[in-house]
Amino acid sequence: MTQPVDIKPLTSLRFFAAIWVVLYHYWPHLAVTSTPEVVAKGYLGVELFFILSGFILCHVYLGAFEDGRFRYGDFIWARLARIYPMHIATLVGIGLMAGLALAVGIQVDPNILSLAALPANLTLTQAWGLAPVAGWNHPSWSISAEWLAYLCFPAFAVLAVSVRRWPGVAVAGALAFLAVLYAVFPRFAGFQLTLATYAWGALRIVPTFALGCALYLAWRAGAADRRTALLGAAFFGALVLVCAQIGAPDVVIVAASGGLIISLAQVSKAGGRLGTHPILVYLGEISYCVYMIGIPWEVLFVNVAVKILHLPSKQLPLPVWIIFVVSLVPLAAIGHHLIEKPARQRMKLWWAERPAHRLANATTR
Repeated sequence: MTQPVDIKPLTSLRFFAAIWVVLYHYWPHLAVTSTPEVVAKGYLGVELFFILSGFILCHVYLGAFEDGRFRYGDFIWARLARIYPMHIATLVGIGLMAGLALAVGIQVDPNILSLAALPANLTLTQAWGLAPVAGWNHPSWSISAEWLAYLCFPAFAVLAVSVRRWPGVAVAGALAFLAVLYAVFPRFAGFQLTLATYAWGALRIVPTFALGCALYLAWRAGAADRRTALLGAAFFGALVLVCAQIGAPDVVIVAASGGLIISLAQVSKAGGRLGTHPILVYLGEISYCVYMIGIPWEVLFVNVAVKILHLPSKQLPLPVWIIFVVSLVPLAAIGHHLIEKPARQRMKLWWAERPAHRLANATTR
């Protein structure tokens, strides 16, 4: 069976991963006394992104790597064009907001404008242990971890190619590595790996990215039945939610997320329509902006709402909180169309028009 070029259900899933993380950050601003466990586990939306990243990058590039057509420079530039413009835009944006707040006498966490953390943030190495504090737009730590995975993608690809004939072994090995690392890490660091950000955050992507690569091998090698795929997607989707709500160990939820990803990919391979509605796919396309704009919007909206509504704390009434959450989506769409997408296209165009790139393309024809 032919593999779909664009796995739309996985694009749609990116939005739900982003919203899961957003709710994790935004829920404390809702004037309620308790937090549902499924929301408290929202930090695992990052793991969902990491697994998706390994799966999709293998889908796009592993064939070229196997055939000897993979160009590392082209790959790295394409990935940089994907993540860097929005990263810089949000870094500058939160810096300007913090600077303006200080100018009008509003107290700001000094870590936000940490000059010591700025070089690492500019070079996307803040999750490599090179940033002393969680400064600037903190969620960008995960983009730093992604950047490490991109730089090391050939190593992941070599490993994937070496086990491509045994996809079941690859998945079992990736899950075992995940389980062992999750069990051992707290003994050395004193906290769960799934809670790592600017400290140890780069390590956090390694087992999940590897799992995504292994799941891709299994998906590529297997046949797809629409009914089975739909049942699998329903089962693993429910399993993720139930396990999160009952507070199951993170390793169980991450493994179930992997099952959801491969099931949705199977749906696409079998020609199913689950997760392919244009609205869902579009939301998935702007999910990176949803994730990156989330904290700057939180800082701006909550502080303005407290001032205007004369609230005693940073907890918002339900109607205001709903506006707070929902308004993030159109803001992300604006950021996607005004910054992320055009900047990515311009960076790719500049790379393609370089004389060296033209010469390399001419010699391979």
